[in-house]
Amino acid sequence: MKLRYFAWVRERIGTAEETVEPPDSVATVGDLLGWLQGRGETYAFALAEPDAIRVALDQDHAERDAPIAGVREVALFPPMTGG
Repeated sequence: MKLRYFAWVRERIGTAEETVEPPDSVATVGDLLGWLQGRGETYAFALAEPDAIRVALDQDHAERDAPIAGVREVALFPPMTGG
């Protein structure tokens, strides 16, 4: 699956996108965030507060319990504010 990072998530991880193959044990958005945190210091820093990260699966907003099976693209971004 392709991971796309936006705003300060991208800045902290150090890349705008990457392609990954999570292990079979990673079944939900929450599992994916936990797995990513374990991939290194930059991921741990960017995802230190996973509740602050918003996620879209194939361009649809998703909750932490959403399954990721069959998903082609996961976008991670900070909360957006309007004005």
